[in-house]
Amino acid sequence: MTTPATARPLSARSTWHLGANAPVVGWLTATVVVAVAHREIPASTWLLVHMTLLGAVTNAVCVWSAHFADALLRRRVTPASRRWQAARLVVLNVGVVTTVVGMVASRWTVTLVGAVLVGLAVAAHAVTLGVQSRSALAPRFLVCVRFYVAAGALLPLGAALGVLLARGGLGTGWHVRLVLAHAGLNLLGFVGLTVLGTLVTLWPTMLRTAMDAAAPRAARRTLVLMLAGLALGVAGALGGVRLVAAAGVVAYVAGVAVSLAPMVASARRRPPSSFATWSAAAATAWFVGSLVWLAALLVAGPTWDAVSTRVGALVAPLVGGFAAQLVLGALTYLVPVVLGGGPATVRATAARLERGAVVRVVVANGGLLLFVLPGTSTLAALASIAALVALATFLPLLGLALRDHRRARRAAAAAPAQPRPAPAAAAPPRKQSGALVAGVSVLLLVVAGATAIDPPVRSTTSAAGQAPAAAVAPTGRTTTVTLETRDMTYTPSRVSVPAGDRLVLTITNTDTTTIHDLLLDTGAHSGRIGVGETVTVDVGVVDRTIEGWCTIVGHKQSGMRLTIVPTGLPASGGPHTATDGGAHTGHEPAAPDGSAQPAASAAADVDLSRTPATGFAARDPHLAPATDDTVHRFTLEVADEVTEVAPGVTQTLWTFGGSAPGPVIRGKVGDRFEITLVNDGSIGHSVDFHAGALAPDEPMRTIAPGDTLTYRFTATRSGIWMYHCSTAPMSAHIANGMMGAVVIDPPDLAPVDHELVLVQSEMYLGPQGGEVDAERVASGQPDLVVFNGYADGYLHDPIEVGVGERVRVWVLAAGPNVGSSFHVVGGQFDTVFHEGAYRLRPGGTEQGGSQALGLTVAQGGFVELELPEPGTYPFVTHAMSDAERGARGAFVVTP
Repeated sequence: MTTPATARPLSARSTWHLGANAPVVGWLTATVVVAVAHREIPASTWLLVHMTLLGAVTNAVCVWSAHFADALLRRRVTPASRRWQAARLVVLNVGVVTTVVGMVASRWTVTLVGAVLVGLAVAAHAVTLGVQSRSALAPRFLVCVRFYVAAGALLPLGAALGVLLARGGLGTGWHVRLVLAHAGLNLLGFVGLTVLGTLVTLWPTMLRTAMDAAAPRAARRTLVLMLAGLALGVAGALGGVRLVAAAGVVAYVAGVAVSLAPMVASARRRPPSSFATWSAAAATAWFVGSLVWLAALLVAGPTWDAVSTRVGALVAPLVGGFAAQLVLGALTYLVPVVLGGGPATVRATAARLERGAVVRVVVANGGLLLFVLPGTSTLAALASIAALVALATFLPLLGLALRDHRRARRAAAAAPAQPRPAPAAAAPPRKQSGALVAGVSVLLLVVAGATAIDPPVRSTTSAAGQAPAAAVAPTGRTTTVTLETRDMTYTPSRVSVPAGDRLVLTITNTDTTTIHDLLLDTGAHSGRIGVGETVTVDVGVVDRTIEGWCTIVGHKQSGMRLTIVPTGLPASGGPHTATDGGAHTGHEPAAPDGSAQPAASAAADVDLSRTPATGFAARDPHLAPATDDTVHRFTLEVADEVTEVAPGVTQTLWTFGGSAPGPVIRGKVGDRFEITLVNDGSIGHSVDFHAGALAPDEPMRTIAPGDTLTYRFTATRSGIWMYHCSTAPMSAHIANGMMGAVVIDPPDLAPVDHELVLVQSEMYLGPQGGEVDAERVASGQPDLVVFNGYADGYLHDPIEVGVGERVRVWVLAAGPNVGSSFHVVGGQFDTVFHEGAYRLRPGGTEQGGSQALGLTVAQGGFVELELPEPGTYPFVTHAMSDAERGARGAFVVTP
C-alpha cells in the first residue's frame, strides 16, 4: 500500500549544516583564488597550505567530527549544543583570519593572537567531545570519538610551534625540525587521527556494505600506535635525532596499516565506484606514500639541512593529494545525506556532485603525480593547473547541486500530494571506460603541451641532425656510448668510435639541480635534459672528429665540451675539417633554435643617440624609508623576462622579482630577514645575500626550475649589500640581471629630502631578445654599462630635485667585472659612507669634500649633497668609457 508524499521544509539539521559548512567552502574558494594569482600574492605558498589545512580542513574536522560523535554516542542534539558549537566555529574562523593577516603582514604578534584563538576553539571542541563520551553508555564505537578527542588536544601544541616559526630567528637546522614537529602535531595528529577515526565507520557506509567485524578492534590498536608514533616522531624532531623521528613515522604508518586492513576487506566486497570513494581511497594512498617517503628521507638524509632541502616535496602530496582530496570526497557523500529531501532528491543531489567523477579523479591524481615526479618546470606547471581545475570543479558542482535541491524542494511543496511510487529497479552500473579514456587523454595533452613548449627530449634522426655524407664506407655496426652530465662536464668528455660506425649517445643528467643539453657541430641536438632525465642522440655515421657542447648560457665556457674521435681512418684520408663539408667547428655560440649557426649580437643595434619609445619611464630610484618591522619576509620569484635595456635593444634577462636589478630590500641592524626563492625560470638558479653571515652550503644552493628554498639571515652590520645568483658561471648569471641591493641603515641615519638607489652593472649582449653572451662576459669588455638596468635611462627620464634639497644616493657596483667611480657633474659630496664606514661627514673641522665615490665590484656606499642652483646636473661613473656605454643620468634641479 502506498502513502501520500508530503513536501517538508528544509530540516533544522540541513539548515545547520549549510551554515556550518559555509566556511569550508569559503576557504576552499579562497585557496583556488590564491592558487590562480599566486605570483601577485605575498606568502602564496604558505597561504595555499594554511588556507587548505587551517581554514577548510580544520573547519570540516570540527563540524563533522561533532556530527559523527553525536551519531556514534547516540546523543540528541539540542539548540544549546548547536549554539555552543557555532560559537566555537566563530572563534575558530576569527583566529584563522587573524593568523593569515599576521603572516602576510609579517607581524608575528598578530599571528600569536590568531594561533591562541584557533587553539582555544579546537581545545574547547576536544573537551566537549571528551565530556560527552564520558556520559555515553559505552557504545561499540566509542573508540572513534577518542580519536577526535586526542586529535583536538594535539592542535594547540602544533599551533604553539607555528608561532615560534612565525617569530623567526631560527637556524636552518632548527627551522626544519620545528616545521616537522609542527606538521606532525597538526597534519598527522589533528587531521590524521580525525580521518582514521572517521573512516572506521564512514568508509563502509560510503561503499554501502557491511563493516568488517575486525574494524573496531583494529581501531583501538591503531589509536595506540599512531599516538606512540607521533610522540616518538615529534620528540625525535625537537631533539635533533633523525633516526628517532624516523622510527616515530614508521610506528605511525604501522598504526595506519592496522586500520587499513579492514577497510581493504570492505573494499574487496564492494569496490569503490563513486567520486567520494575513489577520492577517499586516493587520498589515503597519498597519505601513506608520503609518510613512507618521509621516513626514508629521515633515515637517508645525512643532516637536518639535507632533510630541509627535500622535505618541501611533501607539501603537494599531503595538502593536495591527501587533505584537500579527502575533504572533497567526504563532502560529496555527506552533503546530499544531510540535505535530505527524500530518496529521489538525495539521489539527484548526489548525481550532480558525482558529475564527471572518473575524469576528475584521474586528472587530479595523475596531474599531481606528474607534478611531483622529476620533469621540466613547464610540465610541472601544466600538471598543477590540470590537477587544480579537477579539484576545484567540486565548487561549481556544489553550487549547482544546492540550486537543484532548492528547486526540487519548491516544486515538491507546490505540487499536490501524490502516491509514493514503488521503488524503481536498480539501474545497471554504467561503464566508465570512456570517462577513463577521457581523463587519461587530458593527462596526455598536458605532457604533449609541456613537450611542445619546452621539449625535454628531441629526436635527432632528421636530415638536419645527421653527420655529413661519410667519406669512409659505413660498417653497418652501431656503437652506443653512455654519457653523464655532472658538475659542468660530460663524463667521458672524449669518445672514441670506430670510423664508419653509427654512434648513438645515451645521456643522463645526474646533476641534482641544473638543466643541460648537448649540441653537436653536425646540428644534432639533444634538447634540454632535465634533472635525472635520460635522452638518446643519434649522431649518425662517424667519419670525422665531431665537437659538441652545452648551449645553456655559460656552461660551454665552464668546460662542458665533448669531442667524438673516429679511430681506424684510412691513412689517405684524415679526419675531415670544418671546410670539408661545411660543418661548424663548434667554437661559435649556438643560435636560440639550437643550431650551430651563431646569431648576431644585439651590440650591433646599440645606438645611444636614439631616444626610447614614447612613454618611456626609467625605474623609480627612490628608496622607501625603513619600517619598524624587525622581521622581514619577501618572496623572490625568478623569471625569464624579455626586457628593453637600451633604445631598440632587448634581452631575455633572468630576473629576481621580475626586474633586473631585483627589488631593493631595506632594514636595520638587528633585523631578521626570511627570503623565499621561487625558481620559475628555465634553468637552475640560487641566491647569495652579502648582508648576512652564514654557512653558504644549504641556503645558497642551486635549485632546479619549479623548486623553492628559504634563506634566513640576521643583519648585523650596516651598508648597501649586494645579493646575486651564485650558480655557475656566476659572471653570466649576474650579467644577465640576477643581482640586487639590500640596504641596512647605519644607526641614527639622518632624514633627507630625497633618498635614491643606483645599482651599476654591465651587459654583454646576446642576440636581440636572447640571453647573455658568456664568451663576451669572459672577455671583460661590456657592450653596455647601466644604472638600474637601462642605458642612459636617467638621461631620458631625469630625476627631479629642488634647489638646496638634501639628496642621499646609495650606489652599488654589481659588476660582474667593472667597478664604479660615481660622480655628479657640478656637485660636491659633503658626506661619504663607503663599505660600512663614514669617510666624510658634514661640519668637520677640515671642511673637506669628495668628488667621487670609488667602488670596486660588489662594493657600495652612499654620498650626500645639495645642489646649489637650478639646472641640469649629469651624474656618471667617471670611468668615462663606461659612462659612454650608458652609465649616465641627470638631476634636474628646479627652484
